[in-house]
Amino acid sequence: MGLLNLFGKKDVSADLGKRFPYDVRTEFVPYKLKSRQKTTSSLVVRLKNTTSEPLLSSIAIDVPKQLSLDTLGLAKQKEIRLGTLAPGEEKESRIDINSDVGTEKGEYTVTLTAFAHYRDYGHVLNAMKKTAILEAV
Repeated sequence: MGLLNLFGKKDVSADLGKRFPYDVRTEFVPYKLKSRQKTTSSLVVRLKNTTSEPLLSSIAIDVPKQLSLDTLGLAKQKEIRLGTLAPGEEKESRIDINSDVGTEKGEYTVTLTAFAHYRDYGHVLNAMKKTAILEAV
C-alpha cells in the first residue's frame, strides 16, 4: 500500500510521466517583425490538458539575444504560471516579443516549454518543448 493510498489519493505520476500531458498550439500575430525597427509581435499560446487529471501548469518562453520579451530589450526568458488546468481545459496566453534596431533580417527560433507540476511550481512532473520560427523582414 502506497502512502498516497493511505490518504485516499491515487498516484498518477507514473501515467503522466510516460506521455505528454498537453496539446500546445502557437501562432504569431502579426506573423513577421520588421528588422532594424522597434516592432512587436504577440505569441499566442493555447495549452490544453489532455489527461484525465487536473494539472498545475506553467509555460516558459526563451528568445534569442536579438529579440526581447520587454520594451527595454533586456528580458530573454519569461515564465507564466497558469494555475490548475482541469481535464480537457484550455488556457490562452499572449506574450509580446519585441525587436529593436539591432534585429537583422532572418529567422529566429522561439522556444516554448510547457511544465506539469506537482505540489507546487518548484516540483516538475513532466515537461515538453516546442519551437516556433519568427521571421524578421
